[in-house]
Amino acid sequence: MLSQLDDNTRPATMAGLFELAPAKINLALHVVGRRADGYHLLESIVTFADHGDRLDFAPAERDRFSFSGRFAPALSTGSGKHADNLVLKARDRLRSLLQDQGLAAPPVAIHLEKNLPVAAGIGGGSADAAAALRGLLRLWDVEVSAPELDRLALELGADVPMCLRSEPMLVRGIGEDVTLLPDFPSLALVLANPLVGVSTPQIFRRLERKNNPPIGPKGEGDWVDFLGMLRNDLEPPARSLVPEIAQVSAMLDAEDALLTRMTGSGATCFGLFETMDTARGAASALQRRKPDWYFQAVQTAGHKSGTSS
Repeated sequence: MLSQLDDNTRPATMAGLFELAPAKINLALHVVGRRADGYHLLESIVTFADHGDRLDFAPAERDRFSFSGRFAPALSTGSGKHADNLVLKARDRLRSLLQDQGLAAPPVAIHLEKNLPVAAGIGGGSADAAAALRGLLRLWDVEVSAPELDRLALELGADVPMCLRSEPMLVRGIGEDVTLLPDFPSLALVLANPLVGVSTPQIFRRLERKNNPPIGPKGEGDWVDFLGMLRNDLEPPARSLVPEIAQVSAMLDAEDALLTRMTGSGATCFGLFETMDTARGAASALQRRKPDWYFQAVQTAGHKSGTSS
């Protein structure tokens, strides 16, 4: 059962069990090769914001899925085994895994508050799927081994395993090779999206080189300086498809961002700012200039020091 509800009728009102699905930010993304099966090999420095979608969970007599939020109208609402929404896929595949092990996975009401733009390069659907897995394991009071959960997450999408952790990390391969970065700083960013659709397959088709230089070792310098030496290899082809990406980057630069770059396959860009106060001021100024676009000041995961204060 699918429906769009207001905040007063979502399952949190009944249960209080919820999971955040934070925005995923590719601070750098290098395309370093291509496998024989066509998948591109990536290296990416990834972090996660304190802003994102929210999923609420409650026991129910039958499965229900409802949604609200600014970007709820853009959700795919397929149902059953052919569901397009990753939350429903996560629910159904986790339930199947548990039932194969003789564990109960009774009906559940899930509410998704969709605060992140859809298909925006910030892992919204993948973060939702990861949050669904975490929340359902808590609601059903069951455990799955880490390897099993990682395999299930990867089946749902290349970004889902990293979203399960939602910590700063270096990601290689197609998303399955994850190295946590415990010393990575928390950053003050502004996320900006012109709300123009971007076709990821088209971007990869326009990518001139598939074997670009890897990220390489950081060395002893500052993380922010190191990020400045890196790049997003998908940004040039994305800009050729969506001119608004260049426009939104220029707007962030005009607000004195220390670093501006596209995240993922776009069209979301981020601007790095000295403090959260300056990030919030920049986001407010940009929203006044473009009220129909998406701007959000965020604090990322990591140690709160340096430029993150």
